[in-house]
Amino acid sequence: MVTGTMSLKFDTLPQSVDDIKASAYGSLSEPEYTAGLFVAAMMMYEKDKDLAFEMVNFLKGPEPLNNFKISFINDRLEKGAKFYKIRSYFEGSSPDNDYTPEMPYTTVPIIRREDTFENEGWARVFMKSTGADTEREVRLRLKKSTGQWFLNEEYLLPDIRVPKSADPWT
Repeated sequence: MVTGTMSLKFDTLPQSVDDIKASAYGSLSEPEYTAGLFVAAMMMYEKDKDLAFEMVNFLKGPEPLNNFKISFINDRLEKGAKFYKIRSYFEGSSPDNDYTPEMPYTTVPIIRREDTFENEGWARVFMKSTGADTEREVRLRLKKSTGQWFLNEEYLLPDIRVPKSADPWT
C-alpha cells in the first residue's frame, strides 16, 4: 500500500557533483531525494557519461559503481541509443512525444510504501516510468553517521515501450 509520494522539481538539471550538493535535495536526507537525483544525474549520460557516472558515484556514497555496474548501465542504455529510458522518469514524457519531458524537469512521483523501511537502515522506494505499466524499485542505505541516504541498487533500466518515432509498427 502506498503511504506517500514525492516528486523532485529542477529548473535546471545538475551538471556536476557540486550542483547536486547545492540543490534543494543535496542533503540526501530523504530516500526520495537520492532516487530522484539519480535520474537527474543520469540525464547527463547523453552528453557526458563519465560525468554522469561521477555524479552517480557521489549518490552511491562509500560504495562507488564497479566496472560490472557501469557496463550494465551502458548495456541497458545501449551506449545512448535507449537513453529515452532515463527521460521516461520525468513528467510529461511519453512514447508519443519520444519521451520529451516537460519543463521544469519534474520526476515522476517517487512512491513510499508500507514496507519502505522494513529493514533498519535500508529503504525501498518505487518510480513508474511513463513507458511502463509497473513501478520500478530503488534501494537505498542510510549512513547513520551523516543521516544521508545513498543509492544501493536501482532497477530503473529494463526495456519500456519504444518511442513512437522508433516504432516500426506506427
